[in-house]
Amino acid sequence: MLNNVSLCEKFSRIIGGQPGFAGGKCVSTINRKQIRSTILRKRFQVTSSFSFESLNVRTGKALCLGRAAFLQKEVNTFIAALCRQGIKVSSIHNEWLFDRPQLIYVNIEAVERPLVFARIVRRALDAIR
Repeated sequence: MLNNVSLCEKFSRIIGGQPGFAGGKCVSTINRKQIRSTILRKRFQVTSSFSFESLNVRTGKALCLGRAAFLQKEVNTFIAALCRQGIKVSSIHNEWLFDRPQLIYVNIEAVERPLVFARIVRRALDAIR
């Protein structure tokens, strides 16, 4: 378990998120404070999360997932950066009917070494800045 905690901390540090464990998997959460969003005119904290689970100790690969929130103008840049690096985009959608500004969520997936996945995600996030 200690190795997983250390790996989770490294994973989160690369992504720029807050590390944690939920349901036995490492989850790194990023709060997008720069997006001032509301739902039904109430303040809403915009977050993105990236995780890994089912680590294969022999190959070092794991199921790596992400659920990231974006402004519409950021989506294409993020997706293009991921696709160039071999990460699968599994869905693009909105979740809320009365959010302002309207947020678009992108779900991603890969079977990869967690730190490799984290570096790819970081580069894609940096591309939207």
